[in-house]
Amino acid sequence: MNFDNIELAVTKSVDQDALDLVALGHDQVFSRKFSLWSMLALAFCVLGSWGAISSDLAIGFSSGGPVIILWGLVLVALCNLCVVLSLGELCSSMPTALGQAYYVFRLCGSPTGRFLSYMCAWINVFGWWTATATLVAFNTDFLLGMKLMFDSEWDGINQGWISFVIYLGLSLLVTVVNVVGCRKDPILPWLNNVMGVGFAALFVVFSLAFLISVATNTHLSFQNPTFVFGTWTNQTGWNDAVTWFLGLLQSAYGLTAFDSVIHMAEEIPDPRRNVPKAMYLSILSGAGTSFVFMVICLFCLQDETTIADHPSGLPFIGLAQQILGLQGAAALVALFTIISIGQNVSVATTASRMTWGFARDGGIPWSRYFSHVDPGWKAPVRAIWAQGIITALIGVLYLFSTTVLQAIVSVSSIALMISYGMPIATLLIVGRDKLNPGPFRLGKWGTTLNTVSVITCTVIAVFFFFPGTPKPSGSDMNYAIGVFGAMMLVSQLFWLIKGRHSYFRIE
Repeated sequence: MNFDNIELAVTKSVDQDALDLVALGHDQVFSRKFSLWSMLALAFCVLGSWGAISSDLAIGFSSGGPVIILWGLVLVALCNLCVVLSLGELCSSMPTALGQAYYVFRLCGSPTGRFLSYMCAWINVFGWWTATATLVAFNTDFLLGMKLMFDSEWDGINQGWISFVIYLGLSLLVTVVNVVGCRKDPILPWLNNVMGVGFAALFVVFSLAFLISVATNTHLSFQNPTFVFGTWTNQTGWNDAVTWFLGLLQSAYGLTAFDSVIHMAEEIPDPRRNVPKAMYLSILSGAGTSFVFMVICLFCLQDETTIADHPSGLPFIGLAQQILGLQGAAALVALFTIISIGQNVSVATTASRMTWGFARDGGIPWSRYFSHVDPGWKAPVRAIWAQGIITALIGVLYLFSTTVLQAIVSVSSIALMISYGMPIATLLIVGRDKLNPGPFRLGKWGTTLNTVSVITCTVIAVFFFFPGTPKPSGSDMNYAIGVFGAMMLVSQLFWLIKGRHSYFRIE
């Protein structure tokens, strides 16, 4: 084997990637340090599908039961796969860190298109900022939940400052790791590889532990297949049709954020081919592991009421403790939390690239400052720290209003789904012939897949705004629409003040 020829081929590929990026209006500033597999590991960790879906069991049990948990997952996976393939085709044509907003700008080259691109960018960046905050809050809840496993009467859970301090510490941790991790090229890919393998291994460990525990303990028993595959429950107060769509949100939450790879497109060789491949493989692996794990959880479930009423408020901890006992559940939940903190690093990595890409194209205030890439750290350090500060500020709500905090973190899925739908809808409106396709193309299936994608994004985004019950009390209201509306007002204000002059450097 001639290794000189292989090295020459890789060098030529990277050089061509840099030339392609120049053709799209940008210079190559990052090294292409991620391989396909390390990028797939990052995407698998960012999705965190089987962990995210199992942590949201309460939604599934109240809004459809096992039917929606399993078959709703299959439906959401198929629909989201259409979205992934549609975005993959766009990225294969235009692989830049800004992603969806760039596609809108290039496809619709009018002043209106430029404004829509700007709004898409803000929606996308808000989605990633809140996604980072969501996972920090998630890990905070799991750390406190582990304390409640051993002391269910602990009063500290009601003291917001304790949650805030833990939240602040986790925010600082993921920010520092992202700054330091880029200093040497192998570190960040290696970390994602470790987290990806760890998350996959933990899926196997949890699955075997649940099955073995129920099979070997006489006081535990498996549920029958009729319950697992065919039981429908509706505890929402909505009619069955609305409940079906609300139940889909459990799966949608665990199969969203697949655009992580898009925003890392400038750090992987041959992104026109590798980015679409990493995206659809992440959805397939995430949906596959989630379906298997949900089947196992439903077969091993002992008492739905007990897990719903666990002191931590986290059904997944209640399920693990119900099956494995206190010591076994504590050990596995601790491992799960450690891996989840590693996932948080991957989410923050993606969010920082989206922030930096938006700044590079003149979209956010002080864009010139935040678009700087530090040559020593080899990272957009200013954008990473700005994002870390924003994440930390969201956590201040632990001291004042957890209701608003929950509304903010729920906005992440809404914002991301809207940002997926906008460029795909734009492509359909202007005509698919306006797209200069890359190596990954949908061909004759393009219009059908694009149409299903737009419908999927619209339906999921709309139902994420619904409250859990038809006549909610003030504490049960879904305030996500208010938070999202405030974000849109801020975005338009920035457009009037600065964005209309600086975005894509158009005067």
